[in-house]
Amino acid sequence: MVKIITTTALVLLSFFGYSQDIDGSWSGELEVQGMKLPLVFNIKKEGTQFKTTLDSPKQGAKDIPVKTTTFENNILAIDASDLGISYTGNYTNGKIEGKFKQGGMELPLVLEQNKAQKDYTFNRPQTPKEPFDYNMEEVTILNPIDKNTLAGTITTPKDKKNFPILVMITGSGGQNRDEELFNHKPFAVIADDFAKKGIATLRLDDRGVGKSSKVDKKSTTADFATDINTAVDFLVAKGYTNIGLIGHSEGGMIAPMVATMNKNVKFIISMAGPGIKIQDLMYKQIEQGGLLAGEKPEKVKLDVATTKKLYAFIESYKGAELAKDLETFYINELKKYPTGFIKPESLEVEAKAEIKQITHPWFLYFLKFDPALYISKLKIPVLAINGSKDFQVDAISNLEGFKKELTKAGNKHFEIVNFEGLNHLFQECTTGAFSEYVEIEQTIAPKVLEKMSDWVLKL
Repeated sequence: MVKIITTTALVLLSFFGYSQDIDGSWSGELEVQGMKLPLVFNIKKEGTQFKTTLDSPKQGAKDIPVKTTTFENNILAIDASDLGISYTGNYTNGKIEGKFKQGGMELPLVLEQNKAQKDYTFNRPQTPKEPFDYNMEEVTILNPIDKNTLAGTITTPKDKKNFPILVMITGSGGQNRDEELFNHKPFAVIADDFAKKGIATLRLDDRGVGKSSKVDKKSTTADFATDINTAVDFLVAKGYTNIGLIGHSEGGMIAPMVATMNKNVKFIISMAGPGIKIQDLMYKQIEQGGLLAGEKPEKVKLDVATTKKLYAFIESYKGAELAKDLETFYINELKKYPTGFIKPESLEVEAKAEIKQITHPWFLYFLKFDPALYISKLKIPVLAINGSKDFQVDAISNLEGFKKELTKAGNKHFEIVNFEGLNHLFQECTTGAFSEYVEIEQTIAPKVLEKMSDWVLKL
């Protein structure tokens, strides 16, 4: 669902900046519970504007393009509303001191210019390596609705004719077909494991990522669902009959949507997909994420309360300038915060970045979404899984949501599993905090792979 630093999903920042002294490379480290994630912003002045790229060394990500850069009154503001990210910092004494925000997390980030960077290497033992003992086919699919092309890979078992095939659906943010994050490639790992056991998969680059084409509009989850629906139709046209969906995070939200619109979908696996109203999910995410990030409990409680007010404002708004009116409302709420919780000089800049994020069409659709509308209609087999230490999609409440709505549907073929000790990526972890994602060598716990493949093969 919500992810930091991605080429998936993961964190792509939009930068704002303006200053005679802002040119160059600025680097800093996000730190949570002793774990560090370095970021580098490369800023180049072009006329009166700036062009910025982002490096995330620990992810192996380099030269990720950034939207815009502004720097006014010594305040640097970063807006990546399409990715759920914002950063504001105050330039003083050669440093930029500010806060990096994504979802429920708010982390301090100090940037320094031309700081020497370390070399980062990764050990990802589960990443598949050639030679592959199965078949792989590169495909291109045309979505007839938005006219975009989707590029992907069909992986099939060798020397086997009758097998199930699953369309793989990535989480939030633009991600490649491997759902790559911090050099982890969970979809590649799943596809590899499934193929060896007699299960085929189709994994796709998201629209605008990898070899898939862009779409000239601000897409929502509903648009992404048409991509997956098109993929199902593509497989039907190729002669496949036993077709399922496997979605992670937002992908687990899309799977039930597609299943209700396409009778060719025979089964679903939801990996940390939302089973309750998105607003309720977000409140839990903000609370758990804030505490894991080391925020004071009083601050976290206040953030949740303020978020509820913002969402209520959106729900009841009848005017014509939502972003403008919501920003005024939000600034007034932030001014009520106790001294020390927010810097007065950066208050308005932070508010602008936050409001731009939550008034983006994707987020507005996401915020108002109720998974129950689709899950309650599912009659096909469903496997819904979560990790007990997932702070992004709370396991207990979301799995209970699935159970409630599937029971309501009269579904006799579903299974709910809460994997003890696993995080949002289904890694064995200590706390479940975002900061652990990059440090953990395991891409996905073997017991999760075993459960999913066994469940599919028994259908």
